[in-house]
Amino acid sequence: MSRLPPRPELDWKDDGTPQDVRVDDIYFSRQSGLEETRLVFLKGCGLPERWEGRDSFTIGELGFGTGLNFLGAWQLWRETRPTPNAWLHFVSFEGFPLDREDAARALSAWPEISELSNKLVERWPERALGVQRIVWPDEGVTLTLHTGEISETLPASSFAADAWFLDGFSPAKNPQMWDKSLWPMVQQRCTDGVSLSTFTVAGFVRRGLAEAGFDVAKVEGFGRKRERLEVSLNEAPHPPADVYGLRSPERRPEKVRIVGAGIAGACLARTFLDRGLQVEVVDASDGLARQASGNPLALVMPRLDAGDTVQARLLIDAYLRARQFYAGRPGVTETDVLQRPKDEREAERIAKVLADPPLGLENLEAAASGQLHKKALILEPEKLIAHLLEGAATRFGETLDLSDLDPDLPTIIAAGQGAQDLLPWLGLTGRLGQVDFASVAVDAPPSAIASGHYALALGQTRLWGATFEAWDGTCPDVSEAARTTNMAALQALDPYWRQAARTADLQSRAGVRATTPDRVPLIGAVPDATVAREIFEGVKHGQAIEADAPLVDGLFMAGGFGSRGFTWGPWAGEILAGQILREPAPATGPALNAVSPMRLILRALKRGG
Repeated sequence: MSRLPPRPELDWKDDGTPQDVRVDDIYFSRQSGLEETRLVFLKGCGLPERWEGRDSFTIGELGFGTGLNFLGAWQLWRETRPTPNAWLHFVSFEGFPLDREDAARALSAWPEISELSNKLVERWPERALGVQRIVWPDEGVTLTLHTGEISETLPASSFAADAWFLDGFSPAKNPQMWDKSLWPMVQQRCTDGVSLSTFTVAGFVRRGLAEAGFDVAKVEGFGRKRERLEVSLNEAPHPPADVYGLRSPERRPEKVRIVGAGIAGACLARTFLDRGLQVEVVDASDGLARQASGNPLALVMPRLDAGDTVQARLLIDAYLRARQFYAGRPGVTETDVLQRPKDEREAERIAKVLADPPLGLENLEAAASGQLHKKALILEPEKLIAHLLEGAATRFGETLDLSDLDPDLPTIIAAGQGAQDLLPWLGLTGRLGQVDFASVAVDAPPSAIASGHYALALGQTRLWGATFEAWDGTCPDVSEAARTTNMAALQALDPYWRQAARTADLQSRAGVRATTPDRVPLIGAVPDATVAREIFEGVKHGQAIEADAPLVDGLFMAGGFGSRGFTWGPWAGEILAGQILREPAPATGPALNAVSPMRLILRALKRGG
């Protein structure tokens, strides 16, 4: 099975209606798809009345298609948004995603929503399996798209919806999207008072919904369809045990405190500021980005694994979120990256990736000496981080005392290796990374080469590195040995650059990168380690303990990013916004477990520690 989601087999009717030949069905009513959306789904779910007085409302959808239902909900939200700080979250599932150009063609049929459809098409999700999050802060709208087989994506998702749009292709032609095994999973992802709607009244769909505990009623349909279904659920299901500590606080806060003013803290700050919260940033240094985030240039490119694992997918999800988040901001420049293998082992990995790529040709293609990553980013951290922190209250030269936590003021540790001093049980290891850079007389277009090390050019700035050495815990000083290593790497990457560097006034900078034992970041609520070991003691003996992880009230973290802080930061912001503000998670449940700080304790216990 390919790691890329399949495209639909499109045929276009004379009136411009797209049809998927694979299932012999059209994407929307040929009479008026938008009017059908408004009657069947918006009115069918009691909207906009059901979101009146709410500060957040979540819609789930089976079958994203052209995005028409999302746009209809967005337009109605824009017209009836309860308050300027209220948010609409739309979570959809799609197995055969449309290309951007086909979506634009289909949506052009409705000029009355062209402003919104243009906004969607401009940021149309990439062709990739996984979960993509797109945010429009000025509109108070998020879109979370799960791409892949519905039998895999729905059970892996993590959210609870206030309304559901059931809009797959015809049940007779696309039965897997209406299989009765889906309805208990939909039921598990419902809030109290949820409403569901669909265009079909097929008997096996009605029976399956009823067996899953839903109340099902036939009502007048749209156009040629005489009837449709409106579905309700009187009582939401009880959640399972929260072993990994993923639950949200009891109350939605009005303010958050972030410890760390590097890229992780800045991404978190921007995420919560955009959600309308007050943000306080505290850092022990005398200014922003004084540690590993403070290099003159930084590179955001994907790390693509040959295997299709949870970790491989979340790396792609994080990279795509970073591109969405940084786009159009100060200090952000798009570029292509030529990646050449650093050794035979990496050459084999790259060959496997290109044989079964996880990203489409618009993002990745083979090159004569490796692979070409398109739409990667060169960042200017000083400009970018200052922009991200605009609106936050910053306090420098201060340290955090964990004995003075306020449960009503969520505190997020985003202090890199400094998190180890606050929480010694994390086992973070510092790695020293040095880059070298120079300003030259010749302007160059943005360009990047990578092969273990990397070399960047932007205007008159050239930067190369970085080392990844053991750190002895002292002040991260630059060294001639590291400079020699970087220069040798630059020679292999681009001898011409090395020749120019010899005549330039070279500068060096070193920083410590915090790494976890398994090289996967730590994002989520911080558990009470001592109590957790007591509760889950039986895990040592192979017992399955179904209990809630004990958490430190009000304490969260985002760290252990290694050398990929600029890639992980935006994704971490959305993960923690979801957890702290009770929003849908922009990731699968297995991915949330994989980055949860609680995993370290469970893993240690399983190993007898």
